[in-house]
Amino acid sequence: MDLRTRPYDHDGVLVAPADGGNGTGVLVLSGSSGRVETERATVLASAGVSAALTYRWFGSPGLPAAIWEYPLEAFGRAVGTLAAECERVVLVGSSKTAEGFLLYAADDPRVDAVVALAPTHVVWANVGPGPDGELRPQHSSWSRGGEPVPFVPYDDAVEALGDPPAYAPVYAQSLDTAASLVPPATIAVERFFGDVLLVAGGDDQVWPAVASARAIETRRTAYGLPTSVVTHPDAGHRVVLPGEQPATGAQRMARGGTDAADRELGELAWPDILRVLDLVR
Repeated sequence: MDLRTRPYDHDGVLVAPADGGNGTGVLVLSGSSGRVETERATVLASAGVSAALTYRWFGSPGLPAAIWEYPLEAFGRAVGTLAAECERVVLVGSSKTAEGFLLYAADDPRVDAVVALAPTHVVWANVGPGPDGELRPQHSSWSRGGEPVPFVPYDDAVEALGDPPAYAPVYAQSLDTAASLVPPATIAVERFFGDVLLVAGGDDQVWPAVASARAIETRRTAYGLPTSVVTHPDAGHRVVLPGEQPATGAQRMARGGTDAADRELGELAWPDILRVLDLVR
């Protein structure tokens, strides 16, 4: 397919097929690596959407240094860029942006659907330091309207396991330790009436993504909202979509899974992704 790529702010790109695509625009952002998801945007544009937009969303000049009370409203500019050119907008987020997009979607009527890869059902504490360069005291990862979103703090008495470290036990224990804070920190996914697709690996060593996906599914189906879950017992935190190479780099940690299982999860999810993107023919 003939693709056209144009630059976007903060090392970003907007990839679009020359034939105009199907009317769907996709905002696709990375998780806590902050990297520009050029390959994923190209894969989605090649599938036939009208535009796939990605950019570095934190960690470069002019942007927040870390995911520390990150303003959800910051996603609005990119959504507006897509909405101006496309008939509908879908958010595709992984890990931390799955968290952020599930929070954001209900407040922006331009968003039609969310694809959450390795999701969480609650808001977590900051990833990286605040403006003062300090990690503690803990703050929310997100803010809305200038106010921090209620969050679950990390239990600092629990250590990650192994080398490289697996953080899933920290997240699991933190939910128990701060049980009284879980209800206000739970993402109100029932406020978003569009389609939600949740994709999670059963061997995720970063956080309990499958349990979170099921919690989101339960909360939304109680309200009759369109929700799908795709899992693979042996896949890890990183989902590899058809046409992608496994991601490398970012923070050193155990993510679970294998290249083969992560690819299998991506292949399992691909038909549902195409459906959400309105590409099923």
